[in-house]
Amino acid sequence: MDTHLSPDLPPTEPSAVAEDNLPISAGERCAVTLETQKLEKRHRQIQAQIVLPFSPEQVWQVLIDYEALADFIPNLAKSQRIEHPDSGIRIEQIGVKNALFLKFSARVVLDMVEEFPHTIYFDMVEGDFKFFAGTWILQPATFENAQGTLLTYLLQVCPTRLIPVKAIEQQLGKDLPQNLLAIRKRLYELYCP
Repeated sequence: MDTHLSPDLPPTEPSAVAEDNLPISAGERCAVTLETQKLEKRHRQIQAQIVLPFSPEQVWQVLIDYEALADFIPNLAKSQRIEHPDSGIRIEQIGVKNALFLKFSARVVLDMVEEFPHTIYFDMVEGDFKFFAGTWILQPATFENAQGTLLTYLLQVCPTRLIPVKAIEQQLGKDLPQNLLAIRKRLYELYCP
């Protein structure tokens, strides 16, 4: 399966929309759209998008600050760069979720490939999923004469047999919009103090 994903999903209606309460400039869309596509067997492809009133270079700097991601991404307890055997970029992330007095966690070790300033590929080399790979895509966007970035998060995931696919779909459907809005908030903190 190709881990260098493209954002070409068939047209579907967005399945989730989230909004935050940060200032909105003229013409700015602060909604996150989310689409889920069933692939082979238990594999799913999920695409989340948001338009940000920041340059691709500014968004890029937030995304590649791997050590700081756990400081502002909800439910990300740990994000750290670790040694890569071929001097590439490898990060370890641990996500934690509390639900009904239970604590769930998932760990992934990801190899990252950066193509500045438009694409960041990630591929799980170790972790709690059968398959986990995706792409961050940063595209310049113009809306009502303002410059910004269309940020797309594209993920292909397959849980292990112990985790129901529907549970992963539902959890990612809640978490991904929150994560993109957290990135938006971080951009405002860094560039519009």
